[in-house]
Amino acid sequence: MEPVIKVSPGASKWDIRQKVWDYIEEKNLANFPRPVHNRIPNFKAAIHACNRLADLQVFKSSHTVKVNPDRPQQQTRFLTLEAQKTLLVPTPRLRTGLFNKITPPQGASKEQLRICASSQGVKEFSVPVGLDAKVKIDLVVVGSVAVSEKGFRIGKGEGYADMEYGMMVSMGAVDESTVVVTVVHDCQIVDIPEELIESHDLTVDYILTPTRLIKTNCPLPKPQGIIWTKLDTEKLEKIPVLKKLRALEEQAGTDVTLGAVPAAAEADLQTGQPKRQTRRRPRPNKQQGAETARLHPAQGRKESWGGSEGETESGKAKSRENTEVKGPEERGSEVMSQRKLPLNVTTVYLGGIPAGLRVSELKTALREREAAPLRLTWQGAQHRAFLDYSDPQAAEQALESLQGLSLNGHSLQAELAKSQRGSKRSGQPSRRPRPSTVPKSKTPPSGTKGEATEMAEQ
Repeated sequence: MEPVIKVSPGASKWDIRQKVWDYIEEKNLANFPRPVHNRIPNFKAAIHACNRLADLQVFKSSHTVKVNPDRPQQQTRFLTLEAQKTLLVPTPRLRTGLFNKITPPQGASKEQLRICASSQGVKEFSVPVGLDAKVKIDLVVVGSVAVSEKGFRIGKGEGYADMEYGMMVSMGAVDESTVVVTVVHDCQIVDIPEELIESHDLTVDYILTPTRLIKTNCPLPKPQGIIWTKLDTEKLEKIPVLKKLRALEEQAGTDVTLGAVPAAAEADLQTGQPKRQTRRRPRPNKQQGAETARLHPAQGRKESWGGSEGETESGKAKSRENTEVKGPEERGSEVMSQRKLPLNVTTVYLGGIPAGLRVSELKTALREREAAPLRLTWQGAQHRAFLDYSDPQAAEQALESLQGLSLNGHSLQAELAKSQRGSKRSGQPSRRPRPSTVPKSKTPPSGTKGEATEMAEQ
């Protein structure tokens, strides 16, 4: 079948990603979360593509299946649990380890298994699996941004799927017989030049789409372990499990010399990435009452989803020193937050935020529930935040995902902001109120100095 997306001669991995993301958005082929840029796309009919996994003999005969944690593979995780197989899911961004083993309640119903297969279920019904665990994985299911019929795969550019596979090789969990499957929309199958595929890139054996099941017979070998020269000390600091693996391999006599360039920064990823822009925002009026702030959420302190807009002059240097380098997903969302928001942007009120919670912790929780907004307005001193979503549908899906959210032992309240509710009842698109501009004052804005400094550190 001829690919619907044409790859230009000399195109880089980043060029191909952009083409696929743009096409999916333009053709409205994706479900929440949107936009799909810098994500593994949650394409429409993903459930139908995942259901094809049950037709594979390798799935029927497998005992242990590793599936990535992205939304489009949720049905794959459910099928694995329903078939009473062992399900391993990588921890998000490998922050706390390599795998979680999903452990459904005894005698779980189908509905309970679906919950266990969701991002929140993965968090609540799992136990960690360490590098020293004796695990044999029979089947690996990964997401992709683009893939060719020859099995050449392109992810979102951060390299986590490649690193996960390399670590699995090192711990003896996979070998040459382990089958790798990817689940994508038909439009994500493109002609990827072989010269773009490097030794650390994971290739796939089967491609599942809503209409096809493709055996690739990929001519290239899969990664043979972690290639340490493609990593640096910064990456190791962010991923403790990687640091532990390096120590183990060093003890075993392996050459673990690190490279000088950031591992996640592919050369082609640098082109086309907009530079971060920090803009000064009007300070909120300290006379503003709690009810007024809730009715006009835009008048609070705004945070770009990827960084710290509105940071104070005193906090800038500290922010540059302590802020983590943002991944492509965060950088892309940050750029969107700095553009003019869509006319039908819809705001969600999040109340009950516990004292002492850092904005970075809230962002992490939102990502894990796949409810990341276009923009976050943080009012920690008032124990609330406001989340902007692209349209009413995205906000409703986020509200559903945020039900039951608890942080630091406190249950959070998620609902449409008051300014949105009348338009919801009348069926009219909602518009975010414009922030009022107030004169600069020497008096600090509502909230403590500590809160402002904390935000700058994020």
